[in-house]
Amino acid sequence: MAQENDVSRRDVLKAAGAVTAVAAALPAVQGSPFIQKVKAANEQVQYGMIGCGSRGTYLLKHLKKIASGRCVALCDILPEALDHGVQTIGGNPKTYKDYRDLLAQKDIDAVFVITPLFVHFPLTRDVLLAGKHVFCEKCLVFKPDEVHALRALAREHPKQILQTGLQRRYSYFYQVVKNMVDKGILGDVHHIHAQWHRNMINKPSALWTMKPGGESNIANWRVYRSMSGGLPAELTSHQVDVADWIFGSSPEFVMGLGSLDTLKDGRDVYDNIQLIYRYPKGQKLTYSSISTNQFLPMFNGARPEMGEIIMGTDGTIEITVGDDLHTAIAWWYLEPPKTTTVTNPDAKKKEAFVAGATMVASGGANGPIPIMTSDLDFKPNASFLAREAKFARRWLTAKGVLVQEEQDNPVDIELEGFFQSCCDLTPPKAGLEIGLADSVAVILSNLAMDEGRRVYFNEIDRMGRGEEKPKGRQTN
Repeated sequence: MAQENDVSRRDVLKAAGAVTAVAAALPAVQGSPFIQKVKAANEQVQYGMIGCGSRGTYLLKHLKKIASGRCVALCDILPEALDHGVQTIGGNPKTYKDYRDLLAQKDIDAVFVITPLFVHFPLTRDVLLAGKHVFCEKCLVFKPDEVHALRALAREHPKQILQTGLQRRYSYFYQVVKNMVDKGILGDVHHIHAQWHRNMINKPSALWTMKPGGESNIANWRVYRSMSGGLPAELTSHQVDVADWIFGSSPEFVMGLGSLDTLKDGRDVYDNIQLIYRYPKGQKLTYSSISTNQFLPMFNGARPEMGEIIMGTDGTIEITVGDDLHTAIAWWYLEPPKTTTVTNPDAKKKEAFVAGATMVASGGANGPIPIMTSDLDFKPNASFLAREAKFARRWLTAKGVLVQEEQDNPVDIELEGFFQSCCDLTPPKAGLEIGLADSVAVILSNLAMDEGRRVYFNEIDRMGRGEEKPKGRQTN
């Protein structure tokens, strides 16, 4: 007999039908018409990249597989990084130490800005002024004045694409969950919890380890406030963007606590932070990032570090992206069915009445139900054997025997999408305003922790304009 916490056949079939209906509203993630078109026409977006460090070479590995783009130039101030970039992408791109020389190259259509955060804005500005499209990794800007300056500049260049590197918006799993929320499948979604925990004591990161030279060494940019937004910029930015997307707005205010407790090697960014964001309709995102433990209390403890829990009155989603070692995963838990109290006129006493159909007899205790990619969706006219095979794979996934996989890597999808936008001028999923909202969240999160107060998001309207920084609650 099945255990009480088993996912039943009927429950999985019903859940699969609900997810299939939601997923059907999403655009196809494979075989993009644009990618096929440019291949047939033998056209490619000619691009250059400024910054060939760890993230730059990571993107070059993905770009190498994308036929709709062709690397014609690379730039980095460090010769070894530049050489590594050339080896990674292959071919024969021109190389530069001064990015202005790259921007002067006439055959470049688009430029990737993959540099330390503090120079994102000046480089992005110069790319736009050079008449080229730009893909800038998050965060889009570093300071409040840059928020206003980039918005104004982008308005002056409406035919140039500006895309931010927030790849979760290009994930099939995250798109399905967003549609589930919008269609009310999770009920009233009022809370999100997110974390990104790392153990820098037992597992030091080369990117976050202090190198010789301190603040004068550009390799240390992540650990100094003069060049970095710290943990909020490098980690929180991805996950507050998810909350903005799910809730459909930017926060109203943020409050939090940050401190430097363990990694006392001369750095001045916090090594652990806890933040609370309140949204206009009362929804909340609670966030944690620490540097002494990587445990993730999701997915039965099978995954480390980062993930989000999206909680509604009718259900919960645990979700996280994939990385070089793990696949993306999304688990759906159902809440107990709604009940109401009615009066039995015969018995003359109140009794519980279950309202509506139930998908799982015991509510959330009977999960999780894996959210699957479309290759495991149950089609209306599928044969008996096809449905049985897909049910078996779903059941095995729920048991942890099989793993979920995205049909396409979200990084590949966002890069393909950028090239598509460059060709047909369609707005990217993570465009200017999404990138700026994400940057504002980082700026104000650090301010809230530094000043130990509730910081309202409309304070950014005055910040960076030569006016005194506002204190306390601001009204529109």
